[in-house]
Amino acid sequence: MKLVDLKVKEYLDILISDEPAPGGGSVSALAGAQGAALLSMVCDLTTMKKKYADDHALCGEIKEEARALYSELTASIDRDTDAYNLVAAAFKMPKGTDEEKAARKKAIAEGTLEATKVPYSVMQLAMKGLGLADRLQGHFNTNCASDYGVGVLNFLACIRGAWMNVKINLPGVKDEAFASECEAEGKRMLAEAEKIADRLYREIEAEL
Repeated sequence: MKLVDLKVKEYLDILISDEPAPGGGSVSALAGAQGAALLSMVCDLTTMKKKYADDHALCGEIKEEARALYSELTASIDRDTDAYNLVAAAFKMPKGTDEEKAARKKAIAEGTLEATKVPYSVMQLAMKGLGLADRLQGHFNTNCASDYGVGVLNFLACIRGAWMNVKINLPGVKDEAFASECEAEGKRMLAEAEKIADRLYREIEAEL
């Protein structure tokens, strides 16, 4: 059964156990999905109010994009755990002969690459979410300000957590060009995310 099909308590019970997965990567993707879900909710609670008629069109656009991100980030919860399991399985492969060693080395490299690509893509998705939140600022039902703010914080937590999962796997990535691009772009996204989230948080907190 997929993680996303579990009840919340069932998921948390696995998380608190000594099982190595799901771990931080899946939790980061979940945070991003929660951020997207909150944005969508805020848009819904804005478009149902005539008071915010001027913002209905924008909220409709953002809601559609947020729901698409929600689907991708939700799928990434299991994708991250699947990637970890690839690496774990590769390390358990036999290494008694040269052929077995070569096959094991190849499987570890492939698994590590996937375990890097997944959180990297999660960072990219959450950055899109923060961009949506930035567009929505000042154009939503003010009764939802705290929900909006928590959504922003979830996106930031997602990006920070996903970045740590990228970094821990980068040393094992054999594709040097990809590793270099991933590290540089990851750092850039993290810095940009922190600036956007900090600004939005301060703006929202001042309005509460």
